[in-house]
Amino acid sequence: MQTVETLNEGLKRAYTLMITAKDIDSKVDAELKRVAPQVRMPGFRPGKVPANLVRKMHGDSLLQDALNSSIQEGVQQLIAEQRIRPAMQPSVSLGEGYAPGQDASVTVELEVLPDVPTPAIDSLKLERLTVPADEAKVQEQLQKFADQQKRFEDAPEGHAAATGDLVEMDFVGKVAGVPFDGGTGEDMSVEIGTGRLIPGFEDQLVGVNVGDETQIEVTFPEDYQVKELAGQPATFDLKIKAVKVAGDTVIDDTLATSLGLESLEQLSGLLKGQIEQELNGLTRTYMKRKLLDQLAEGHDFPVPPSMVEAEFGQIWSQLEHEATHEADPEAALAEMESEREDYQKIAERRVRLGLLLSEIGQANGIEVSNQEMQRLVAQAAQQYGPEDRKRFMDYVQQEPMAAAQLRAPLYEDKVVDFLFEKAEISDREVTREELEAAIESDEGFSTGTHTHDHDNHKPKAKKAKKADAVDGETEASAETAKPKPAKKAAAKKLEDADIEPAAPGDELVQAEPVKKAATKKAKAAPVEAATELTTSSPVAAEAAEGTQAADAPAKKPRAKKPAADQA
Repeated sequence: MQTVETLNEGLKRAYTLMITAKDIDSKVDAELKRVAPQVRMPGFRPGKVPANLVRKMHGDSLLQDALNSSIQEGVQQLIAEQRIRPAMQPSVSLGEGYAPGQDASVTVELEVLPDVPTPAIDSLKLERLTVPADEAKVQEQLQKFADQQKRFEDAPEGHAAATGDLVEMDFVGKVAGVPFDGGTGEDMSVEIGTGRLIPGFEDQLVGVNVGDETQIEVTFPEDYQVKELAGQPATFDLKIKAVKVAGDTVIDDTLATSLGLESLEQLSGLLKGQIEQELNGLTRTYMKRKLLDQLAEGHDFPVPPSMVEAEFGQIWSQLEHEATHEADPEAALAEMESEREDYQKIAERRVRLGLLLSEIGQANGIEVSNQEMQRLVAQAAQQYGPEDRKRFMDYVQQEPMAAAQLRAPLYEDKVVDFLFEKAEISDREVTREELEAAIESDEGFSTGTHTHDHDNHKPKAKKAKKADAVDGETEASAETAKPKPAKKAAAKKLEDADIEPAAPGDELVQAEPVKKAATKKAKAAPVEAATELTTSSPVAAEAAEGTQAADAPAKKPRAKKPAADQA
């Protein structure tokens, strides 16, 4: 095989591979010998069909398989010999005009990973904001449990229903005087004031008595799940069968035993533990955000445009999806479009940070063990029914991308925890409100240039489109006005979300089969990924180990949308 480099510009590379007809024919012959004993043809005993007849019957298919195999081996040989570290799967195409019996000219185009400078981690300084578990919060949760367990007793004769009472009724719902499907029921119990029913329904139950037959008028919400009823005025004919009042709720051991526990002390301890875990999660979110700010500051190396575009595409598709649920989808889309450049910058930052984290993980021997990986697969398999669990586990074993998806969050946690151990950390006790305000503030934007602020002006947070969908927000230029406080956290989350470098892997991803001997794209194979970068985009989740000869990235599809900066 002859190899000629045709492009070497920045991170872009292109090569022409010339695969000889002799090599292709030898593979056809080898495949012919393999399949001939399995071919059946009338007039011949099994396995005795002449090779020339087998070639005549299946020659096109054999040629396609041989061509695929030759291209795949050629790309892998190219990666090994040139010591290429692909950023993403190479684009492989067969030259026009190829015909059987000719040499095959194959074009390979790809982007390579940049040389990532070794991040300085010895000077990291972080502040850990801690919040002590509040006993009042424990009591508040205990009260909620007690309210859920409360018993209702028949109200005294003549008692008119009030907020907090339970009303039992039969009902018939009508639109334009005609009963609608699902609008009729018997013995329905409604606790007034819970907001379970459509707006206005419960309010009109206040004052009813046992035996009353009354009619109420309501209007279904515009976003009601049944489209035929959305926004429609309706009436409900009610027959009140019972009015009950809540008995006293007592927070004691009986409450705990009703929840399957042994004592109130045990229940209180569990609740306190849950609150502490939640607060620790907020503390970690804040620390991780500051950590990533420090890593981003001072590192401004080129990143592969294809990875940035893939990451941006993932962000954009989620924003587009969320825009469809806004009150004015067209306005939401228009506002998104005006901020496209900001989202591009965020995607670039996330890719760059992912490469930095990958470099740190590789340099310090951080990895996810086989035992940990098996546990992750087993946990993920629990979301499927018994009949599908084995298929899922087999799929993860066979698909590097699926394995990377599971492995990446844990690998990220390990890298972040390693950096926390290296950092100089000072503690400061704050209230929960102060911690949440610190997370939601745009203070993090001033901790550094974030590498993509090439004009060296201080960026400010800019409002994001439905930030919860992408666990993040956008970063804008200095000219951008501050957003409403409620939107600030979204922008910061988006910047730092899901920058998980996947753990090393050793899978081979095969090239896409060439269906015809003509111009055809075929994805080449990532091989022996040892420092895989995982971002939120399925195709942007790639990096490779820097010193191995035949290495290319494994990918991790993003599914989850995990919360930003979470453990």
